[in-house]
Amino acid sequence: MPGAFSLVRARWRAILAAGSLLVIGAPVVPVHAATTGATETYIVLYKDGASSASAASLIAGAGGQLVYNYQQIGVVIASSNRSDFAANVTSASGVEGASATTRFATRLSDDQAGTDNSADVIVPATPAPGDDALSSLQWDMIQIHAPEARAINGGSPSVVVGDIDTGLDYTHPDLAANVDFANSAGCLSGAPDTSPAAWNDDNGHGTHTAGTIAAAKNGIGIVGVAPNVKIAGIKAGDAAGFFFPQAVICAFMWAGSRHLNVTNNSYFADPWLFNCKNDPNQRAIWKAEQRAIRYAMGQGVSVVSAEGNQADDLAHPTVDATSPDDTTAVTRAVTNACVVIPVEIPGVIGVTADGNLQIKSFYSSFGIGSVQVVAPGGDSVLQHTAAAPNGRVLSTWPSALAGACLRKVLDGAALYCYAQGTSMASPHAAGVVALIESTGITQPGAATARLTSTADAIACPTDTSAYAFFPALDGGAPQQCQGGPAYNSWYGHGQINALSVVS
Repeated sequence: MPGAFSLVRARWRAILAAGSLLVIGAPVVPVHAATTGATETYIVLYKDGASSASAASLIAGAGGQLVYNYQQIGVVIASSNRSDFAANVTSASGVEGASATTRFATRLSDDQAGTDNSADVIVPATPAPGDDALSSLQWDMIQIHAPEARAINGGSPSVVVGDIDTGLDYTHPDLAANVDFANSAGCLSGAPDTSPAAWNDDNGHGTHTAGTIAAAKNGIGIVGVAPNVKIAGIKAGDAAGFFFPQAVICAFMWAGSRHLNVTNNSYFADPWLFNCKNDPNQRAIWKAEQRAIRYAMGQGVSVVSAEGNQADDLAHPTVDATSPDDTTAVTRAVTNACVVIPVEIPGVIGVTADGNLQIKSFYSSFGIGSVQVVAPGGDSVLQHTAAAPNGRVLSTWPSALAGACLRKVLDGAALYCYAQGTSMASPHAAGVVALIESTGITQPGAATARLTSTADAIACPTDTSAYAFFPALDGGAPQQCQGGPAYNSWYGHGQINALSVVS
């Protein structure tokens, strides 16, 4: 079943995809024959400093329809059935590029099938002591000292975490009390839709990550890292596990415009794992996504992102051999001019995964510069323990999708599912950042500093031979750890510690 950064050997391709006021008019349509066909969605990227205020007339003049205009960043979502639409629109002065997003999507296999901003006023945090019915199965929470932390600070209900994922099941008994309907939206079309049906989870992955962040302390099921905060579902991934560029751009713009405190991002953008600046098929899309991410951070949003499940060293990329996997993979050489989005955008909090033995999960990607912290993501191969007999992380799951979960636990009518991946690690870190913001530290840079300075340092292992069976999926390089105990490529500044951030 498709998902997001949740399958070990899955080739993670959750897709996607100001200044001076130079107003652009409609372009002169080139004089050549055009054909019509299926309607496609396009990302139209304006040059730095160019205004997209007149985008509606430009798009219409080029033979398309305006879907949404994100004037704050000079990015427009449009649709057209004309073969010459991209050429027409890019002929306008001020437009940098236009790319169709039809092929920019990837369906990912899920681990289950295999091995108005309330943050402006912080409400005093309320303790959430004790355990829920399935808390004994949450080795991951024990590992990051979440139960002790919530006895002091369970999070503030004025803090909102936007979970950019496949939506969330707002009827789940362990999530319903914490769902922020006003700040939730569906973004699949590229335009925000606030109707609950538009952000309902029809995949499962988003409900799983949401539970790790903010499952309620209510006596049933599990407890999230920050059980008193609010969770907003921002649906950028569809039922089949496709994340299109227009949806990702919409999601970050929504989070930024609503001034949410934190976003969790358990995916990466485009069918291309590494997005290269000099690739004409990627440039407009990855630059538009980058602008949207930077906009959100500029509006005070802390952005937390999964590192990926390729076992790749993101600091030393040499080969991309597994993308685009929406069509046929093409092996190509890559360099540090190519980046993974969103985790390698400066200011994003990158999270690697570990298991119950507190060593890096065998599948987790890593890299100096891209990783800030490590968090529990599970490891079904190297880290089976008495507390984690299947190695995976338990969290909430939609009951309507019970058939998609092969490792399930029921508590009455509430369904929970085991999964593993950096998808599972990232929401742990997002939950801890929510606790930090509940203490009044609400600027992204300050929140990141608090997260990293309170992490428990883990040194590189002296022997990495246990990972020999799983070399990098891109290029086959052996997994190697670089750096010292204070900071290294596998663990960053160390494992997150919820208790330390609230003590």
